[in-house]
Parts: sequence; C-alpha cells; structure tokens
Amino acid sequence: MALNRRKRQGAKIHITVTWILVLSLFISELLFYTWCRVQCVQAGIAIGQETRGQQELNTFQNSLKIELARLKSPERISQIARNQLGLGLAEPQQVVTVP
Repeated sequence: MALNRRKRQGAKIHITVTWILVLSLFISELLFYTWCRVQCVQAGIAIGQETRGQQELNTFQNSLKIELARLKSPERISQIARNQLGLGLAEPQQVVTVP
C-alpha cells in the first residue's frame, strides 16, 4: 500500500513538473514573440523617421540648387556690376585686340 501511494505521489510530482516545464516554455515563447514584435515596430518607426529626414534633406538640397542658380544668373551678375561696382560696357576705344 505504501508503495502504491509513493507511485501515485511520484506520478503526481512528475505530472506537475511536466506542466510547469510546458507552461514555462509557453511563457518564454510568448515573451520572445512579444520582444520580436516590439523590435519590428521600433525598426519601422526608425525607418519612417529616417525617411522623413531624408525627404527634408532632399527638399533643402533642391532649394539650395535653386538659390545657386539664381545667384549665378547672368542678369543678376550684370546688375551687380552696373549698380554696385559702377562697371559698364566697354567703349570701342577701350577694346584692345591681341594678335
């Protein structure tokens, strides 16, 4: 009888340990899955932020190109030469031809 009781207690302990291991494995898998999802979401957020930053930089670069083209325009340069530097077109007697 005592041997039977020990076998039942041993079987109960074995079942309990098995359930604890199964539940521990299940909880570990849930935690790992949650961690993976959080990492994916954070990576998506970081990609979105970098994409917006790149778009802002592209817009800034385009505005700088437009401003450079405006500053290099021949009309603007001739206007500065006439108004600020007092330069004008050369008179025919000021032109020297080099052979």
